[in-house]
Amino acid sequence: MRNLPLLFFFFSALHLSAHAQVKAFQFQGEKIKPGSKQSFLLPVVTAQDSTVIPVTVFHGAKKGPVLGITAGVHGLEYAPIMAAQKLSKQLDPTQMSGTVILVHMANVPAFLNRSLRVNPLDGKNLNRVFPGKKEGTSSEKIAWIISNDIIARCDYFIDVHDGDANGDLRPYSGYYNYFNMPEVSEKARQMAISLGFDFIVQFGNEQALTEASIYCSREATKRNIPAVDIECGRMGMVEEETVQQVLAALNSLMRHLAILEGKPNTVLHPVMVGQRTTVESKHTGFFYSDLTSGDYVKKGMRLGYTTDLFGNHLADVFCPVDGVILYKIFNPPVKTGDGLFNIGHIQ
Repeated sequence: MRNLPLLFFFFSALHLSAHAQVKAFQFQGEKIKPGSKQSFLLPVVTAQDSTVIPVTVFHGAKKGPVLGITAGVHGLEYAPIMAAQKLSKQLDPTQMSGTVILVHMANVPAFLNRSLRVNPLDGKNLNRVFPGKKEGTSSEKIAWIISNDIIARCDYFIDVHDGDANGDLRPYSGYYNYFNMPEVSEKARQMAISLGFDFIVQFGNEQALTEASIYCSREATKRNIPAVDIECGRMGMVEEETVQQVLAALNSLMRHLAILEGKPNTVLHPVMVGQRTTVESKHTGFFYSDLTSGDYVKKGMRLGYTTDLFGNHLADVFCPVDGVILYKIFNPPVKTGDGLFNIGHIQ
């Protein structure tokens, strides 16, 4: 028993030594100590307008990778935004190995103005302008800040979406697969599996990534950072079930990356979707369909129909492939060229 004080001193010194090996995380000119978190409002100022990007950095007490998480790239996609709010309250940096950079919502103007897909300050879709421009419009500058101040700091990245205010969506995870980036693609595939969804969509279809990134998570991929997407939530609703599903997926991913202790959620035989087809409207007016996301469909099957503004029948809409409905618009207004369905090919 006489050696107990000595043993206590030894293990205390060992714990302090391990803690001391973790350096402070530098972000926006601030030093975030191990085992702590700090929130920031990143200013986005152009000659015409201004907004902010709310970000919280969680710096773990132990060494580990840096994970970037973005929610609210589209301001009406509420499930990811609400999940980010919950995650920011639950995540404990003293129990983490590594760092999480959480963008609570990338597109604050769209969120506050309930704007469908576009930033009302410039009318642009933020998820179509990456990597952005340092001196561009509001959306372009937001994309540039996320690309250079968030994504560039990460070892792994995830962008979280849902079906938006007019979309009936079936939940799935997704990743980019490019034949000229096999290592990054494989790590992304493993991340997508670890999210625990029973449907996994492969983006890119193994073509080489050579063009502009355009999309948020593809910007990470282009920087050789393994990246995944979540699509979970629908119809502009805040449903606790989908919020919790996003939250569970993010925690599962962090366990996969060893940021948190424990094993990730596993789905034994997820459905892998390697190709998708979008069915577009050929008319402007009203759209009708009794189908919903998750329904399986066959080539040649009648999916619905469109009418003109007087309610007169214009055309039936037929299915071009065998597959499953991943996404469909559920409310009546439709313009020529609008996507009515997104169908995942099932092999």
